[in-house]
Amino acid sequence: MTDSRFDVLGIGNAIFDILGHVHEETLTAHNLAKGSMRLVTAEEALAVDALLTDAVRISGGSAGNTVAGVASLGGRAAFFGKVAPDAYGEAYRHDMHRIGIDFSTAPLTEGPPTATSVILVTPDGERTMNTFLGASQLLKVSDIDVDIVDASAITFLEGYLFDPDEAKSAFRAAAERANAVGRIAALTLSDAFCIERHRADFRQWMESGQIGLVFANIAEMHALFETDDLDAAGRALAERVPTVVITMGAQGARVITNGEAVDVPAQPTKVVDLTGAGDLFAGGFMMGHARGLPPAECARLGAIAAAEVISHFGARPQADLADLAKAAGISFA
Repeated sequence: MTDSRFDVLGIGNAIFDILGHVHEETLTAHNLAKGSMRLVTAEEALAVDALLTDAVRISGGSAGNTVAGVASLGGRAAFFGKVAPDAYGEAYRHDMHRIGIDFSTAPLTEGPPTATSVILVTPDGERTMNTFLGASQLLKVSDIDVDIVDASAITFLEGYLFDPDEAKSAFRAAAERANAVGRIAALTLSDAFCIERHRADFRQWMESGQIGLVFANIAEMHALFETDDLDAAGRALAERVPTVVITMGAQGARVITNGEAVDVPAQPTKVVDLTGAGDLFAGGFMMGHARGLPPAECARLGAIAAAEVISHFGARPQADLADLAKAAGISFA
């Protein structure tokens, strides 16, 4: 791949995570569907936060977690996302800079506070997310720094940010620019509920030839093509996109490149908290892809990153992923 200043540029919701353990009875008592993600108001987020006796507070957001994984692998990463000039927003910016991520998006001057997600983790590691999107939804085309897009091997777009019209326009502008300068635009479908709202737009965008890499889990593949046949859905997506990555939880991942499929097993680990598994898998895969590794090695790197993040509380790596990759015999050019 052509030399680049950044391996991955992530564009997505800048969200500050508040994570805590709860028993399943707590979810039942408050009518919260286990494993779901629901959008809440600022007041509802505070009410859910009050259910936690102990909480970990750390920067998150899907694309933010992904580029944090790239940085931990020794990669060069950048991020576009909107925060407010408040305590959570300043903490988010500090966290990104601390781990070496270029994050220079101007803060929101007027409007809602920085986004938060209160994540309730049950004893089996499953997470139930209550997300207040706040400032994160107000990303605009003017926030897309084309010099950074030009300098990034892969521009990674988070499906969660596909709702607001201005953010959607920003996504399209970033993808168009990446393609114009010979780079790759990648998309994660994020959640089946995103697909239910944007199925036609997602499929049309993929058919346009602007998206070179797509990440999706099994539920998202089923939703995208309205079928329970994963093989058929994989073939259909591979007809539209050069590289398709299907994450399958404990069953590992499937990569389809130019019609050729390879399955890679998950990395064994003790599950503590599943938050961030898909995000870190994407970070590992794209780090390998940007450095020219073959598809199976990219997926193996993704599996290593995902296994590390689900072995502890929180959606960002605590161990040095570069050391884990080296121990597994994976090296980068």
